[in-house]
Amino acid sequence: MTTSAETVIAPPRAQAAAAGAATVGRKQGFQHGGWFVAPFLALFALFVIWPLLRGIYLSFTDANISGDSAGFIGLDNYREALHDPLMWDSLGHSAFFTLLVVPCITVLAFLLAMLAHHIERGTWLWRLCFFLPFLLPSTVAGNLWQWLFNPGTGMVNHVFGIDTPWLTDKSYAMLAVVITTLWWTVGFSFLLYLAALQGIPGHLYEAAKLDGANAWHRMVHITLPMLRHITGLVIALQILASLQVFDQAVVMQDFGPGPEESTRTFVQFTLEQGFTSYRVGYASAISIIFFVIIAAVALARMWLLRNREEGAR
Repeated sequence: MTTSAETVIAPPRAQAAAAGAATVGRKQGFQHGGWFVAPFLALFALFVIWPLLRGIYLSFTDANISGDSAGFIGLDNYREALHDPLMWDSLGHSAFFTLLVVPCITVLAFLLAMLAHHIERGTWLWRLCFFLPFLLPSTVAGNLWQWLFNPGTGMVNHVFGIDTPWLTDKSYAMLAVVITTLWWTVGFSFLLYLAALQGIPGHLYEAAKLDGANAWHRMVHITLPMLRHITGLVIALQILASLQVFDQAVVMQDFGPGPEESTRTFVQFTLEQGFTSYRVGYASAISIIFFVIIAAVALARMWLLRNREEGAR
């Protein structure tokens, strides 16, 4: 077999031509795709990036809602916030709410998804009933459960034969908000679990049955491990959403902080500082602190998930 100069030189030329064509294709694809992404980027910059940068700037000033010129005061707002007991109390209320809601809603969503997945008759009706409350606006859900928890005319006390001051006693006020939130938002996590259950291959359960595994063993050794990633997603989403609780709490308490300020959340405290006390600079500093907390929680979740995946390998 003879080797000529053409056979030696042609492949590199062909590779270079192919690489050049690919580069041109990528540039053209980016140019064309950029026009589709540009509206989103413009709106994202306008409604996310710019307010964030503006909030960071205002947090270093003594700006108020009247629009007067804001003077630069450095870190004074942050120092005041870190020594403000009301801020820490409101953060504690949000954290307490999160600790109650996240595990309850995760377990409840999983159980409802298992029920809807294995039920044979009226499947669509069960799925609709479990998911339908999630479609309600927060004000509707809050007003509905405010009426249900009413000590005099509410159905909760009447059905269970009790006389509990759900909304007027600090021992029960936050619990009432938790129950409302579970009923209202469990449908979203239920839908995620249901979709994940439908994606588990059926032959795994058939093989387990042939090996003599009962229903409990199949759930522990097949269902739960296959749902590990979706469970992590549900927990992460619920933590981030629960820390930002606001709507149902203020609606159920007629836009007040609750009995002995027991349902004042961090978001509500920030709103009060900005639009009730007219301290926009201080409210901005609190918002930035809350943003850092939320970002830290999200990054910690990503770090734990990555370490868990690396450990599994």
